[in-house]
Amino acid sequence: MEKMTRNGKYILAIDQGTTSSRALVVDHEGNIISFAQKHFRQIYPKPGWIEHDPTEIWSTQSSVMMEAVASAKLSFKEIAVIGIANQRETTVVWDKTTSIPIGNAIVWQDRRTAKMCEQLKADGYETLFREKTGLLIDPYFSGTKLKWILENNAQAASCASRGNLAFGTIDSWLIWKLTGGELHATDATNASRTLLYNIHTGQWDEELLQILGIPRSALPEVRNSSEIYGECSKHVCSAFVPIGGVAGDQQAAFFGQGCFEKGMGKITYGTGCFVLMNTGSTPPPISTELITTIGCQVEGKVSYALEGSVFMAGAVVDWLKDHLGMIKKPADIEALARKAPSSNGVVFVPSLTGLGAPYWDPHAKGMIAGITRSTEAKHIARAALEGIAFQVADVIKAMQEHLPIKELRIDGGVTENRLLMEIQTDLLRLPLLKSRSRELTALGAAYLAGLSIGYWKNQEEIAKQWQEKERFAPNLSINELSEKRRLWKKGVRCARIWGEEMAE
Repeated sequence: MEKMTRNGKYILAIDQGTTSSRALVVDHEGNIISFAQKHFRQIYPKPGWIEHDPTEIWSTQSSVMMEAVASAKLSFKEIAVIGIANQRETTVVWDKTTSIPIGNAIVWQDRRTAKMCEQLKADGYETLFREKTGLLIDPYFSGTKLKWILENNAQAASCASRGNLAFGTIDSWLIWKLTGGELHATDATNASRTLLYNIHTGQWDEELLQILGIPRSALPEVRNSSEIYGECSKHVCSAFVPIGGVAGDQQAAFFGQGCFEKGMGKITYGTGCFVLMNTGSTPPPISTELITTIGCQVEGKVSYALEGSVFMAGAVVDWLKDHLGMIKKPADIEALARKAPSSNGVVFVPSLTGLGAPYWDPHAKGMIAGITRSTEAKHIARAALEGIAFQVADVIKAMQEHLPIKELRIDGGVTENRLLMEIQTDLLRLPLLKSRSRELTALGAAYLAGLSIGYWKNQEEIAKQWQEKERFAPNLSINELSEKRRLWKKGVRCARIWGEEMAE
């Protein structure tokens, strides 16, 4: 504890997600002392477009920070450090001179740059981007979103020409607001999601910036995931509290799960579903199915990870609730699906915003196939859960081709659906380990922040805090599994063919 710069006994973890802003107070044993959450609007200007209001993100996030600290019956003077986890790839720009956002943020799920990505591939840039960034050219990532803003928003382009434009993923926006506009920064994990950052040199890549027409002056400074960034201004926190940890939400959960050894992986089930596998200090060979990302960077040392991103997980359940009215609340999906011992031949490919890994097909459309006169809501519900699980199984299969999986840990709100977890472990033929903590993303942000001030001595001390709550083990026969996989693959082919024809 000798490095601690404050007398605070607790850590404030910010967990800024796709649908809500959250804040949690964490103690030295990793216990959640208090919690606050506020949802914000999802804005859909056009089909395939998804936006957030950056001002609303900040107002909800600052509000829940105050609420979480007050709920714990603390003052900000008792907070040792702040950690930030954020939705990744979501792109926001603002005027450095006024701190006012220039338009809405473009969300990671947004598909508006699909044609731009296709043109970049046609121009022969895919291998270059993949080798330098570890990413595929896809609308998912921030770089083409920023290019689109500069080409379609005259105010942003004018601001950039004067050197006053600030670009950031949501962490950068929060850091800017927390410090009262004093600091424009990001961490290596978030930078590695932009298509602009060379994960081998640890620098913004001038060649890639030139290809996308992005000015270097708009980009934030890249820091370690665990270090003192600066201080939360007194007018925001009522005390000068250091910001000491920053990571994209999936990397934060990766850290919170204690996946510090090569071959350890985690699956987070949230709005989307994200699989990260630790590959050690050396990036794995380039893959056409998976992306290579920075898992964390501490004291200048980078840990790499293979990642597969599934765009629709919990969002599938929300769609069944909000658009089809099949259930009244998300938790109802399990009870409905359990009424059916099987999907009765129904296959649900939930590519409502395209397909992520290992297909990377932005044009794929959602597909419910195999419907007959005997099909009921319970069969569609079960097929929806199977569709989530099959997407993850496809990702894990691709990862197993690169390295043996040592252990899989699971987290996220959707893991409360025990039927989904049972289906998942059957498809993977691997056990799934669930942590006692439900807040791994926030906990990861807290751990990274705590390390920066010596609140925890090292990663070994953090790893000892992880405890298993439950384990799911496979129970499905190989024959049953083979038939399910055959139908799933057929469904994916249909979804992709439909998308191709619609895009023509």
